[in-house]
Order: sequence, then C-alpha cells, then structure tokens
Amino acid sequence: MVEFLFWLENNLGEIRITEYTIAEKLTEFRAKQPDYKGISFFPIVGYKEHGAIVHFHVSEENALPIEKDGFLLFDSGGQYSDGTTDITRTVALSELSARQKIDFTLVLKGMISLTMAKFPVNTRGYHLDILARKDLWQHGMNYGHGTGHGVGYFLNVHEGPMAIRQEFNDRAIEAGMVLSNEPAFYRLGEYGLRTENMMVCLKDESTEFGDFLRFDTLTLCPIDTNAIDKSMLNSEEINWLNSYHQRVFEELEPLIDEELKGFLKEQTRAI
Repeated sequence: MVEFLFWLENNLGEIRITEYTIAEKLTEFRAKQPDYKGISFFPIVGYKEHGAIVHFHVSEENALPIEKDGFLLFDSGGQYSDGTTDITRTVALSELSARQKIDFTLVLKGMISLTMAKFPVNTRGYHLDILARKDLWQHGMNYGHGTGHGVGYFLNVHEGPMAIRQEFNDRAIEAGMVLSNEPAFYRLGEYGLRTENMMVCLKDESTEFGDFLRFDTLTLCPIDTNAIDKSMLNSEEINWLNSYHQRVFEELEPLIDEELKGFLKEQTRAI
C-alpha cells in the first residue's frame, strides 16, 4: 500500500491513470509481497462520482481518468499464506472544500470510535454499530451498509457469522475474531468516503462487573491527514491517530526501500 501511494503521488498528472489502472497497480504491488497467493476480491476503485457507488466494479470500458481533483477511494485486499487482508483508503488529490473535509473527518471519527471500544463479553455487533455512526447521525448523515464483517483466514474476505451492523445478529463478538471496521459516507453523483482497517478482538480485563473485550488494529497504512478538519477531532482522537501513525512508521520503515522511507515519514507525521 505504501508503494502504491508513493507511485500515485509521483505519477498522477505525469502519465494517463484511470480507475482500472489503479486496480491493476494495487494488485501489482501486492503481488510483490512474500507469501502472496492472489487477490481476496477484485479491487473497488471509485473516483469522484464513482466513489459513491458502494460496490462499483471497474472495467477498462467504464473507468474514469484520474485527475488532480477531489477524492479517490480504493478498497482492495490479498490472500497470503499467513493471512487475508481487506483495506480501504480514501485520498485527497487536490485541495478540498470545507464540506469535503467535514465529511471525511466524520467518517474517520466513526472508525476511531469503534476502534477504541471496550465492551463486556456477550456484546453483539449491533450494539457496537452506533459507535461508528454517532457523529454522522449528529449531522443528519448515514451510510447504507454494514460497518464490520468477519474476515476468514485464506477463506472468504466477507465472512460471518458475526457482523457489526444495524441489523439484528445474535452472534456475540468474541476474542480471536477478526473483523473489518469501515464506516463510510456517500454523496450521490459527487464522491464516496470510506476508511477501513481490519481489527482483532482481544480479552481486555476482568472486573467485579464482568469480563471485558477490546479491539486491536491489524491494518498498518497511512490515513490521509490532508483530508482532515483537525478542529473536529477531540484530544483522544488526535492522540489515537498520532499513535497509530507512529506505529505504522515504526513497523513498516524497516521493511520498505530507502526511497519510500521519507515518503512514509511525511505520510505518518503527527497532526
């Protein structure tokens, strides 16, 4: 993902790039990784208005050319002998309007809120779903799909029986389960926004009030801080984002080529 982001920054405006090119490049860079066995699903790449089509399937025929303007959303993943991945990032390709930054930040706030959840054993996914939507709801906004799905190990990237969504599901979230965390927002005909990490449920602590669980983030990839309205984040959210980016840099820096290290440092700078 870091290689892809670096390629995008250095080639956009220099060569012809389309949504289909993006899908191909995501697969190309992913295929270079050790133990890679194939994609876990065909990449969803949505530029501008195509980003508002939730499960947009891009082809060479319907692909939009990418310009230095607005948002680009890309959702992709791989199958590896040591795990299965699913990640979505939305990046700003130009200066954004105030409304665009507000929309992006509300989605991010939802992702962080669910990430930081601490909850008792026997909690269901529909109990947790509001954490991802609360800030959007406060602005009269919502998204029409689930917030989190199970991810199977070298199986299906969308896998039950648990889920984090508004609809009733009686399967409790348990320690050891791997799920996605992907709140979103879509302005039809304009753009789509989604920030997705994978996370694993872990045991947290036991108190006189019961046994508690929490989530630990598995996905390590920069989040575009250029799209954030920092004034909308509280200190806890800023601390989470800065800590996350510090972890991303520290864990990825030893694994990437020298030319990428400066780029990664800039992408993970504290806000």
